[in-house]
Amino acid sequence: MFRLLVLTLCGLGSLVSASTFSPARPPAIPLAVKSPYMNTWLEVGSDGGSGGILPGYWPRFWAGPQPGPVAGSNGAVTAWTGFITVDGTSYTWMGAANVNGVVPPSVTQTSFEYTSTRSTFIMNVAGKISMNVTFLSPVTPNDLRRQSVIGSYLSVTVAAIDGGSHSVQLYADTSAEWTSIHNTDIAQWSYSVNNGVASHSSWRQTQSEFNADYPDDAAHWGYWHWSTAATSSMTYQSGQDVTVRGNFLDNGTLPDTQDTDYRAISDDWPVFGFANALGNVGSSPVETLYTIVHAQQNAIYFDGANGDVSVPSLWTSYFSSDSALVNFFYGDYGNMASLSDATDNQFAGDSIAAGGQDYSTITSLSARQAFGAVQLCGNETKPYLFLKEISSDGNIQTVDVLFPTMPIFLYSNPILVKYLLDPLFENQESGQFPQTYAMHDLGPNYPRAIGHPTGDGEYMPLEECGNMIITTLAYAQRAQDTAYLTQHYAILKQWTGYLVDEALIPANQLSTDDFQGQLANQTNLALKGIIAIQAMSEIASKTGNGADATNYSNIAHDYIGQWQEMAVVTDADPPHTNLDYQNDTSHGLLYNLYADRLLGLNLVPQSIYDMQSAFYPTVAETYGVPLDTRDVYTKSDWQMWTASIASKSTQTLFISLLAKWINETPTNRAFTDLYNTQTGDFADGPFIARPVVGGHFALLALNGAPTAASG
Repeated sequence: MFRLLVLTLCGLGSLVSASTFSPARPPAIPLAVKSPYMNTWLEVGSDGGSGGILPGYWPRFWAGPQPGPVAGSNGAVTAWTGFITVDGTSYTWMGAANVNGVVPPSVTQTSFEYTSTRSTFIMNVAGKISMNVTFLSPVTPNDLRRQSVIGSYLSVTVAAIDGGSHSVQLYADTSAEWTSIHNTDIAQWSYSVNNGVASHSSWRQTQSEFNADYPDDAAHWGYWHWSTAATSSMTYQSGQDVTVRGNFLDNGTLPDTQDTDYRAISDDWPVFGFANALGNVGSSPVETLYTIVHAQQNAIYFDGANGDVSVPSLWTSYFSSDSALVNFFYGDYGNMASLSDATDNQFAGDSIAAGGQDYSTITSLSARQAFGAVQLCGNETKPYLFLKEISSDGNIQTVDVLFPTMPIFLYSNPILVKYLLDPLFENQESGQFPQTYAMHDLGPNYPRAIGHPTGDGEYMPLEECGNMIITTLAYAQRAQDTAYLTQHYAILKQWTGYLVDEALIPANQLSTDDFQGQLANQTNLALKGIIAIQAMSEIASKTGNGADATNYSNIAHDYIGQWQEMAVVTDADPPHTNLDYQNDTSHGLLYNLYADRLLGLNLVPQSIYDMQSAFYPTVAETYGVPLDTRDVYTKSDWQMWTASIASKSTQTLFISLLAKWINETPTNRAFTDLYNTQTGDFADGPFIARPVVGGHFALLALNGAPTAASG
C-alpha cells in the first residue's frame, strides 16, 4: 500500500507561500484557453482566488453561473486533478481533491511564469523531485490548420534534484464537469486507443447543437477528448471521483476499467484518469504529455447569403474524424511547441522594443484571452472567424467589440480581420438588415449568427458605421486588398452617408461604452464618425472613385474644424477635449483619435495629440486614467489605444499603471478590461475574459501603418 499523508487545508499556506511570479502575478492564470468553450482558468486575485498556486484550488470555466456580484461569484468548476507519488508518499500538484476525507499534501510551488502561449509552474516535491507543469494553448495566427484545432497541451516533466533516484508515479484526470456547467445534465463517456494515443472522451448525453434548447455560455454539444500516450506503463480508469483517485493513491496504478453507468454530472462525480509509472527517476528529465481537445463538427448557425446554414468548424476541412484530429494534435506537440516559441518570442520581443517590459507583461497576458474568444469556421475556400462577446453580453460578432479587439489580428495576421468582417458584410449585403446604418451584432446569443432581419438589436448607429468603415480600410491597407474595398463599396458608401448626416453633432445615443448610458454630442463618438468619413475618402481614392474621394475629404476636413471649436476646452489648465460639447468641466479618453494614426489619414492636427498627451497625466489615478468624468472606472483597451498615440512619457505612464494593476488587482477572474482606477477592483459590470484585450496590441498594430493617405 502507498503511504498517504493527511494535511488540513489550514496547513497549505506553509508549503506554497514561496512562489515567485514572472513577469507579474496576474488576476487569473490561463490554463486551457483556446475558444469561447475551451476557456479554463485558475483564479488568482485576493477576491477569493488561489494567490496563483496551482495545487489546492479548482480550475474554472471563465464564467459559469453568476448569481451575485462579479467580485463575489465563482465560475463553474472544470475539475482537473493531478497527484504525484514519490517513494510511496502522494502529493497534490493540481486541483483540490478530497478523497474520502483525505487531502494529499500539496507540492511546494516555487515559481510561476507566463508567456503569450504558456503558463508554467515549477514545483518542489519534498526536496527530492522538481516538477515543470506547463499548460500550452497554441497561438498560430499564420497557420490556420493548427489554429483551427480547439486543443490545449499539458506537459509534466519531473527530475530528481537531490542527486538520488526516486520511484515516481504520476496521475491526472478531468471530470464530466467539462461537458456542461449544469451539474444536473447527464454525461456520457468512452475510452479508446487509436494509433498509440489513449483517449477518455466525454460529452453531454443529450446533444443540443448551437445551444438550441436555451442560451448558455458553455457548449451543449461536441465531444471532449482527454488523451495521453498509450504506453505499457500507463493505466486508466473512468468512474466515481473518490474511487478512481483512491485507486491511484492506494496502489499507484489504475485497474484499466470503464464505468458505463452514465449519469448526471453531480451523481458520484464521474472522472477520467490516467496513471503513469515513471520508474526510478534521476537527474534526467522525464516528460508526460496530455492533451485536451474539444471537437464540434458544426460550430455556428449562420444566416448568410444563402439563408440559415450550419457552418462547420474549420478543422473539419483538414481532419476526417475526431480521432484523426486528436491523433494529429497529440503527435504535433513538437511542431506546436516550436511555433509557440516563435509566437512568444515575437510578441514579447516586439512589445519590449515598442513599450518596454511592462508592455510585454500586458500583451503576453492578453494573447490567449483574445484568441480564446474567437473560433475559425467554414472551409479552406471560405474561412470565417466568429467572435463571442464574452461576459458583457452573449452577442456574436459584436461590431464594437470586434473594433477594439482588432489590433492583435492586424498585428499578427491581417487576413483574420477579413474573416471577422466577412459574416457581417454577407448578412447585411444580402438584404437581411433593413436599416441604412451598420448593425450592432450578428445575433444576441453566440453561436447563433441569425442577424436582425427586423432591424432591431442594440442601437449604436454612429458607433458601428464608423467601426465598420475604419476596420475595413485598416485590413485592406495591411493586406493590400483593394479588391475587398471594391467588393463592399456600395454598403460602405451607404454607411458613410449616415455619418455625413449624423457624425458632427451626435444625437442622444450609446457609444461602445454603453455601460455609461446614452449621451448627446459625444466628442469622442463624433471624432470616430469624422475620421470614418475621411477613411471613406481613402477607400474611394483606392477604388477609382475620385469624385467621392474629393467630396468625403472636403466634408471630413470641414467637420474636423468645427469639431475642434466645440470639443476643445481652451481655457482649462491644461487644455483638453471635453466629454460632450456642452460640458467644459468634463473630459474623457480620446481613444478614437487612434484611428487617424492607424490609417495614416493625418486628418487631425498634431496639436490635438500633443494637447491630450499633456493632459492625461494630470488626471491619472493609482491604476490608470479614468475613462471619463462620470466615474473612476476605466477601460484597459482604450487606455492602450490612447497610450499608443501619446508622447513617450505619457505612453509610459499608461503602460506602467496597467502593468501595476495586473500585479496588484484584487480581481480573481480572467483579465477584466473594466475596473476601478482607485482600488483596482471590478467595476459594476461583469467584464471578464473579453476579446477586447486584443486592443492592448494597439502600439504593435501601428507597425506598418501608412504615414499618409494616398488621397
